Amino acid sequence: MIFKFIGCKIFMRETYLLAAHSPHVVDTLWLEQQLHNEPEKLRRTVRQAIDQVEAEKVNYDAILLGYGLCSNGIAGLHTQRTPLVVPRAHDCITVMLGSKERYAQEFHGHDGGIYWYSPGWIKDNMQPGPERYHNTRRQYVEKYGEENADFLMESEQAWFQSYSLGAYVDTGLTDPAGVEQDIAYTKRCTDWLKWNFDRLHGSSALMEALLDGCWNDADFLVLAPGQSARMTADERIVTAITLPNSQKVAV
Repeated sequence: MIFKFIGCKIFMRETYLLAAHSPHVVDTLWLEQQLHNEPEKLRRTVRQAIDQVEAEKVNYDAILLGYGLCSNGIAGLHTQRTPLVVPRAHDCITVMLGSKERYAQEFHGHDGGIYWYSPGWIKDNMQPGPERYHNTRRQYVEKYGEENADFLMESEQAWFQSYSLGAYVDTGLTDPAGVEQDIAYTKRCTDWLKWNFDRLHGSSALMEALLDGCWNDADFLVLAPGQSARMTADERIVTAITLPNSQKVAV
């Protein structure tokens, strides 16, 4: 079969490796990171990507979505003629850990909030830590002056107090030297923030199943054309609803 994978760049290295071993042809379309911070923008951007794919001359057997629920940003997404496959995942960390059950286990197994570090996030984004602090403060000083910069940084840093653990997710799909560099970086950040550190071994099982076309109902939601995803309050995370004809053109 021929699949089109639409996903966040956070998964780029892992996806390329797994797609190379998939029995199917997997074309990719990458979207910018941090769209989950603006769910409406995420929904609009993925919607445009789906429209772009369905306008192509290739008749894909399915569109694979490289996103979890992501702040409810995928709610309402649908296709016109191609099945859409969505992992039952809260966010990218669920995918990296391999299942929603593992995510729940880790989430509830620690006191205080967990801030997640991963190869993709570290590569392309400045994570909470000394480098990000000093870079942000320098930008504020340039724009607003020293005194205002100190006030803004104090306000910005307040949210760190809700976290007690910085966890690095080792996906097992990157080179060992890179992993050691990532771990050293994460430890430097967590030491500076006065958080505890943990290294968690992730799993490629969920992403591998997505790319291999092994979509069991426990781990994936397969949407037929004209159906859209909706958040649930139970372990399914997302479910399918059939859209009225008037809503099938745009979200």
